[in-house]
Amino acid sequence: MKQILLLLFLSHALFLLDVSAQSPDKVLKQANKASGGEKALRNVKSWQKNGTITRIKDGASGAFLMQAAAPNLYNESYDLGGFETEFGYNGKSVWSRDSREGLKTLTGTASRDFQAEAKFRNNLRFDYKKEKAKLIFNGQASINGKKTNSVTLTTVKGVSIKLYFDAASGLLIREEIPAGDLTKVFDYGDYRTIDGVSEPFTINAKIGEDAYLIKLDKVTHNQQITKADFDFPTLSSEPLPDIQIFLKESQLNEDENDKILENYSYTQRFINRAISKDGIMRETDSATYQLSFYKGFRIRRLIEKDDKPLNASEQADEDKKVQKWVSEIEKKIAKREKENKTEENDNRLSIAETLRASLLKNPRRERLRGRDVIVFDFEPNPNFNLKNAESMLKFFGKVGGVMWIDEKDKQVTRIEAMLFDSFKIGGGLLANLKKGATFTLEQERVNDEIWLPSLVDVNLSVKVLLVKGITINQVVKSYNYRKFNTEITDTKIDDVKKP
Repeated sequence: MKQILLLLFLSHALFLLDVSAQSPDKVLKQANKASGGEKALRNVKSWQKNGTITRIKDGASGAFLMQAAAPNLYNESYDLGGFETEFGYNGKSVWSRDSREGLKTLTGTASRDFQAEAKFRNNLRFDYKKEKAKLIFNGQASINGKKTNSVTLTTVKGVSIKLYFDAASGLLIREEIPAGDLTKVFDYGDYRTIDGVSEPFTINAKIGEDAYLIKLDKVTHNQQITKADFDFPTLSSEPLPDIQIFLKESQLNEDENDKILENYSYTQRFINRAISKDGIMRETDSATYQLSFYKGFRIRRLIEKDDKPLNASEQADEDKKVQKWVSEIEKKIAKREKENKTEENDNRLSIAETLRASLLKNPRRERLRGRDVIVFDFEPNPNFNLKNAESMLKFFGKVGGVMWIDEKDKQVTRIEAMLFDSFKIGGGLLANLKKGATFTLEQERVNDEIWLPSLVDVNLSVKVLLVKGITINQVVKSYNYRKFNTEITDTKIDDVKKP
């Protein structure tokens, strides 16, 4: 009996040693080898997969298509009994189209998740370290009766993709990919070799509560797929406004918005985030400020650290800083008046000016938060001369993304953008923003008269003073909008209501 128990103990111990010996890189290396080798996989710059899809619950079926092209273009579409559904990412914006809701630009987590999937479909797993993503080993699990090694790939923006590889063969058995409020689960089988690469021809998919069977008929590699194939379908002939004129009108409204801004204050909470050792994005620290405007200048007063109010001594020091700030503003205004200079908008460029360095594409009409908006993609204009441009214009000359502008108020309501090339500050001596930095800005209408910021989401890597590399993942939430007519020096600290 003792010998049997000893054998069971040793067997269990060896199993644990086998599991603990695994590393995520080792699992990926085995998977790459099983799929044809990293060289063969990297040689696939574009791919297209065609077949049929069947919904299990009612047998509805139709055509299915998936396609991708480096570095991050991705599109999927299918037809179920005549009901068409399509998703795409063109490198700037994520869109969806179906037979019920029509065409729309996705925002929030749905957009973020699909962008992550697009990058993943274009071999993110090879370059996850370069992309600042994190890979962790989850252990072993049984999937469809097969023993698998599981890893989680978490992108720099906190999107976690879970992968299961056959422990024996190394082939990918399952993917779990977030999609906004849903999770997409793909189980793969019937692998065949195409151009030296193992490709699954059977996919059992579960999206939300619905299950599907996908049978591929054809898989092709490195065929020519133009960028236009990933762009918005043209579905409406309804005329759109001239975008350049529309932007100039938006700037006039933005100037009026700035005048009203003098009478408003609001609260801003800065939240720093980082991916922890378990591959989950978590908050690390936060700071909360009260924002007001004094004679055209913004005043920030720190009121909380990590959701705890400042003590009396800290608040007194912060109030002294604000008083000093106000004093400096008064001196600046007095100097301007003495020199008979008009009011300046330091370091401020209009939307129309910043987009002069961009190519504007795919203008369309949509609805966002119950209002009509004009939406368009923008990307760097290679023919625009940035040599003598102002610093902010040089920055936007390297940025692309998507912009939403309220059609009635002609105010920017949302921007999603990405840095297409590295950007040097002070010739690179002060800082160097790395290619791939992203930022999102949202504004909301307040008191039926003014648009104020509600959300900023920034994710970037920057090298400071040629030495230190810093990754910044920060969310700024604005709320508690209040209208007032008192001087900033008389403004009291109100109770902060967090969103």
